[in-house]
Amino acid sequence: MTPDTPDPLDVTARTRLRRHAERGHHDRATIDAILDEALVCHVGFAVEGRPWVVPMLHGRDGDRLYLHGAVGNHLLRSLATGVEACATVTLIDGLVLARSAFHHSVNYRSVMVFGTPWLVDDDQEKRAALDVIVDHVLPGRADDSRPASPRELELTTVIGIPITEASAKIRTGGPVDDEEDVALGHWAGVLPLELRAGEPIPADDLADDVVLPAYLADPRRPGSGR
Repeated sequence: MTPDTPDPLDVTARTRLRRHAERGHHDRATIDAILDEALVCHVGFAVEGRPWVVPMLHGRDGDRLYLHGAVGNHLLRSLATGVEACATVTLIDGLVLARSAFHHSVNYRSVMVFGTPWLVDDDQEKRAALDVIVDHVLPGRADDSRPASPRELELTTVIGIPITEASAKIRTGGPVDDEEDVALGHWAGVLPLELRAGEPIPADDLADDVVLPAYLADPRRPGSGR
C-alpha cells in the first residue's frame, strides 16, 4: 500500500454486511471510486423520530463528502445540528435476467457513508467545496463558470460528512438459476445499462463565437470510461 492510499476503513456494526457479505468492500479506493462516479446521493436522517431521505448532488474531497443547498433547506438545517446521517449512492450496471422471476437481480455498485455532519462556515473551505461539487457533476466546469458572489455564498449552506465509516457493496456476473430451471426455454443473461451524455444544447442567447469546451465535447464520469 502506497503512502497516498488511505487505509481500509474499520468495519463497524453499521458497515458490516450481513447478507452476501462476500460482496462487501471496505477499502477506500473502491468506496471513493463509486462516490466519484455517482451523480446523485440520497441522504437520510431522523429528527424527532421522523425519518427523512432526500436526493442531493454531492462532491468528494479526500475524506470529506460535501452537500449544498439554500440556507432555508430543512435537510441542511437539520444536518447542521449534528444529527447522525447516512449518505448512499448506487450505480446500476445491468439487469440480471434469470429463467425464474425469483432469481432476477441487478448488477450494481453502492456505497453507504455514516457520520455526524458539520456546517462548513469557513468561506475559503465553502468556496472550495462548491468547486468540488460543480466539478463532480461535470469535471472542468468550476474553472469555466463564474464563482459564487459573496451574497450567493451567504445564501448557500454547505455541509460536510466525514468518510470514516463506510462500506461498498458490489454485484457482478450473470444469473444464478436453479439447476432444474436451466433447461427452460427462457432467455437468461445480463442487459447492460449505462449513463451516457447526449449532444450539448446551446442556450438560446449563447454568442456565436463561444466555442464548445473540451470537457463538453467528450464528457465522461470519473472512473466510468464513458
